Amino acid sequence: DKQTGIKFLGDVFKLPVSTDMIGRILDGAGRPRDGGPAIVADEMADIIGAAINPYSRQSPDTFIQTGISAIDACTSLVRGQKLPIFSASGLPHNDIALQIARQAKLVDSDDDFVVVFCAMGITAEEYNFFVHDLERTGALENACLFVNLADDPAVERLITPRLALTAAEYLAFEKDYHVLVIYTDMTNYCESLRQIGAAREEVPGRRGYPGYMYTDLAMLYERAGLVKGKKGSITQFPILTMPGDDITHPIPDLSGYITEGQIVISRELHQKGIYPPINVLPSLSRLMNAGIGDGKTREDHKSVSDQLYAAYAQGRELRGLVAIVGEDALNERDLQLLKFSDIFEDKFLRQSRDEDRPIQEGTLDLAWNLLSNIDTKYLVRLDQKWIDKYHPTDKKE
Repeated sequence: DKQTGIKFLGDVFKLPVSTDMIGRILDGAGRPRDGGPAIVADEMADIIGAAINPYSRQSPDTFIQTGISAIDACTSLVRGQKLPIFSASGLPHNDIALQIARQAKLVDSDDDFVVVFCAMGITAEEYNFFVHDLERTGALENACLFVNLADDPAVERLITPRLALTAAEYLAFEKDYHVLVIYTDMTNYCESLRQIGAAREEVPGRRGYPGYMYTDLAMLYERAGLVKGKKGSITQFPILTMPGDDITHPIPDLSGYITEGQIVISRELHQKGIYPPINVLPSLSRLMNAGIGDGKTREDHKSVSDQLYAAYAQGRELRGLVAIVGEDALNERDLQLLKFSDIFEDKFLRQSRDEDRPIQEGTLDLAWNLLSNIDTKYLVRLDQKWIDKYHPTDKKE
């Protein structure tokens, strides 16, 4: 239309924020997508935001229970942390994201906890799956969704996570909520970054991605954390799919430098029919030690985690040996570790999509029951005082 005009306002994109956002579904530009009324704003917030000043940061030290044993026991999530999931095409990362959105909570705390769910470049089928599941379980009442579909503009996809973080910052630092921000899928975000960089004829970096992608990702991830004098917090759970299952690809590679660990989804475990197919061996939570232990989870948590890692890693190595020489060549210790690697996957890693295991009675007690299949003289990562206190008298699987 020749009559159309453009007026530059000289201002940045702003999001109307209020507690009315909780329980709502918004699109990638912050408009209602659920047929409800527009958000009545308490204030208009700049979506660019800023990383938290390092001097004003408070060290994370509070455990967040996800109800998923592989995460809670081995790669514990701590309030204020940024812990990504490294997945791949065809793996059930969306199911894991939804399960965490439904089940995540602070242990023994009545503080307000809310989930901000940010979906970028998802299909209409995935969108319907997310909304139906959150409505079915009632989790939507305690969540705020920002959704950018695959056929929405790429520019909007770059705005969507900034809207989600702006909403999270308002809820955390103005209204004292503990906010868990879940992104899916950061790979779609980075693809849009590359697409727009190519359209602007920018000089490409590794594999065609812009050279500033590291800085751009850091601008998002560093908005997580705790601030001194503020009761609320922002914890980030980015999910990204590794192109070609390549963990050295620029997207997971750069994300790993910024974030505080990673949870790796295994195609091998998925093909065995194990859900969630989390491979604990390459997974890591760098802040785990600060959030577990006596008064937080349980006094034996660190020792149990170390023993699970050691026994499972040795059992996996023995599988390769058995394929060559057979089980007859193994001694008593090796046979016990080989058996443990199987029951660890079948009993500990495997759980249903609606199973919410409490950290003490569910996850740690289960770990002790499985470790009881190994003679105590081989449990070298466990202090004797924990064995005396927690080791079951009867062997259980």
